[in-house]
Amino acid sequence: MSDETPLVLVVDDDRLVLATLCAGLRQAGIEVVEADNGDEAILLARRHKPHLAILDMRMQGKSGMDVARYLAANTHTGFMFLSAFNDAETIAEATRLGALGYLVKPLDVKQIVPAVRAAMAQVATLHSAPAPAGAQQGRREGTHGPAVGPAHGSAHGSAHDPRHDEYVAAGILMERLRLDFDRARDALRNQARLEEATVEALATSMVEAANRLNSIPR
Repeated sequence: MSDETPLVLVVDDDRLVLATLCAGLRQAGIEVVEADNGDEAILLARRHKPHLAILDMRMQGKSGMDVARYLAANTHTGFMFLSAFNDAETIAEATRLGALGYLVKPLDVKQIVPAVRAAMAQVATLHSAPAPAGAQQGRREGTHGPAVGPAHGSAHGSAHDPRHDEYVAAGILMERLRLDFDRARDALRNQARLEEATVEALATSMVEAANRLNSIPR
């Protein structure tokens, strides 16, 4: 994986959604490359080696699922899904493929930025530590990597990785306090000490609070 500024590949065949999401991510300081179809997405993934791909699950031609299978089998790029569908079967398929996130349309870009940053942090962590035996094989089979539950830009915890809520809570702090990932995680741990709580408990409460806020009708 490149040591340059982390890059996100955004793929959606709805040009309005694509333009809106890319503009919001760029405004948040995230470097973006975009594609409106699966074939172009694969070409861009080969060329640019993005850290993370945000994939529309259902597109004409190659779907987001098809692109995810390619990324899982051939690259170190993590991936999240975009979908207008929030049914259990769709979420289960995303989980089986090893998705780091599942974002439900319509999107509020400001709310999804923390989830995107958290997924990018997970990718960096996965590839900065020695992989356990069989981990890469699991990745190729679509079973390696934590999956984020459905939300409008936020996430529920996952049984795949007990640190999941800590990543997402750090992502929230990164967005709200304009911190990098390491400083955000330090801030989370310092707050846990002040509250005499575990980091896991504090992170979970933050994620649950964000989910409750996101669920309030506008």
